[in-house]
Amino acid sequence: MNAPTAPSTPEQYVQQKAAQSGSSFYYAFLFLPPPRRAAITAFYAFCREVDDVVDEVSDPGVAATKLAWWRKEVMGAFAGQPQHPAMKALMPHCADYDIRAEHCLAVIDGCQMDLDQTRYLDFAGLQRYCHLVAGVVGEVASGIFGRRAARTVDYAHKLGLAMQLTNIIRDVGDDARRGRIYLPVSELQQFDVKAHEILKREAPWGYSDRFTALMKFQADRAHALYDEAFSLLADEDRKAQKPGLMMANIYRTLLREIEAENFQVLHQRISLTPVRKLWIAMRTNWRGR
Repeated sequence: MNAPTAPSTPEQYVQQKAAQSGSSFYYAFLFLPPPRRAAITAFYAFCREVDDVVDEVSDPGVAATKLAWWRKEVMGAFAGQPQHPAMKALMPHCADYDIRAEHCLAVIDGCQMDLDQTRYLDFAGLQRYCHLVAGVVGEVASGIFGRRAARTVDYAHKLGLAMQLTNIIRDVGDDARRGRIYLPVSELQQFDVKAHEILKREAPWGYSDRFTALMKFQADRAHALYDEAFSLLADEDRKAQKPGLMMANIYRTLLREIEAENFQVLHQRISLTPVRKLWIAMRTNWRGR
């Protein structure tokens, strides 16, 4: 079997980064016209690069240094001197789709929060984190997809929050392995779930009626946010925003799968197959919702 070919251009680099991620986002990108697909692929690759700093670098000091480098890289790129292939691929699209340095810096700030704290006292604090790592990303994505109505920005932020909460529900076990718990401390207390039960990540110790009730509370909130987001999407932007709706339908299907598995997320990572993700994206494209 031949080794993958090393990317020779920034565009090939970001395409490979997006394809290798296996993310639900990638399947939505396939349905975009080439200029918009190139822009969202480059922005997504940037987000992945920054996120990987936190997920793949074990030394917090090294990770902080890398994030500081990315801040300088963003400022340099928007001053006309990109160095990293992801930024080189992104910069030609920034003017067309109103992608600004503040958007990129917000994503870095969100990843910095992952280094600085492993707990969130309440949902308000968690929302701040979700705004940076998902809401801002949703805003940029909706601009790339094409929007005319001002409230489509609100839709994008609300949808980003719903999807990030779905990620948090799915990744409770993976995050616990890294010593992180994104479920708000006040809600753990509300349902009498102890942090050490989650951090053990083992059946049956981590699972209980209390844990299930806590997770159902999280899922119900995410579902409510999906519904709220859809209600904010203006009719004139519905066609353009189909890629976002594809991602939403993939994520919501995942959420329902987790519910069907009774929130068994501590010892396993529940996911959808690539074929199923592609089918959901295609179905959304046909139906328009």
